[in-house]
Amino acid sequence: MSQVTAAAPQVADSHNDLLMACLHRRERGVADPFGDDWLPGLREGGVIFQVLPIFTEEQFVGEGALRRTLELIGMAREIANLHTADVGIVEEAGDVDEIIDGGRIALLVALEGAEPIGSSPSMFDTMWRLGVRMASLTWNRRTMMADGVGESDTEGGLTSLGIESIHDMERLGMILDVSHLSAAGLAHVDQVATRPYVATHSSCRLLCDHPRNLTDEQIAMTSRSGGFVGINAFGPFIDAVEPTIERYVDHVEHAVGLAGPASVCIGADFIEDLVRFVDPILGKALVRPEDLVPILGLSRPSHYPNLTAAMVERLGLEQAERVASRNMLDFFRRALPSGSQCM
Repeated sequence: MSQVTAAAPQVADSHNDLLMACLHRRERGVADPFGDDWLPGLREGGVIFQVLPIFTEEQFVGEGALRRTLELIGMAREIANLHTADVGIVEEAGDVDEIIDGGRIALLVALEGAEPIGSSPSMFDTMWRLGVRMASLTWNRRTMMADGVGESDTEGGLTSLGIESIHDMERLGMILDVSHLSAAGLAHVDQVATRPYVATHSSCRLLCDHPRNLTDEQIAMTSRSGGFVGINAFGPFIDAVEPTIERYVDHVEHAVGLAGPASVCIGADFIEDLVRFVDPILGKALVRPEDLVPILGLSRPSHYPNLTAAMVERLGLEQAERVASRNMLDFFRRALPSGSQCM
């Protein structure tokens, strides 16, 4: 099995919107945006496993959601085809080590929000056949399945369609991500789900009181399900005044105390440049431009050595390696189907 090294812990990241960034750059005429913009930084940062979320931007919500999702899945396949020596797409448990042990970066495709599913949970079967292995029911907005954190005042849990969707996902072996779900929705998930669920890119509400962060009980609950919490590196989720690498490690340390040493990971969500330069509409929906304060020295994949060094110093090598990659790799080895189980 692949192992992280003592000198420089390698990194598994459960959230990077690079597919959207690459598609926007492609639409502007760039031939190989992944090779130009992302691959060098991923290599420099020691990334060996990367979740690629597929997000429905506001202008595509509705009938355009499925088309945009297919375009983004196509971008993931194109990246894998253009860079066969550097990356591979994970569809089953055995792919994790096969790709990483071959010196490549393992990529896992996920849905961030169920807009492309619409009112047809059977579409999860289609997404599965296209290689999607993880999905969330919402982004911040409301879908036909549940309310996102932007609708938390409704105190609404899952709809009947949302419950049906979770059952369909579990039948397939598709992993449920709860990062953007409302508090009532997350509590409802915990009652309904029979398989582990994860929060791919959320930080600690006790340390930074932002609605996108998780309470202590939500962190512990996610861990009890058998899942993990990926700590988000978006500045406003880390500290309202001065987000720093040390403050990020505070969130890691706090989450480890609640979830245990094997259930905390990195879910960086490097979004500042994406919001500011690629998609202004998304930016306005997320946060005011003046509030886009990145963590100095931790705003892109090439900066990961700064984080892993800080984690080694604070947490020790063993725990730093766990958070940096081992916990996430172990989870996907367990949670993904074997070859005989794949459709």
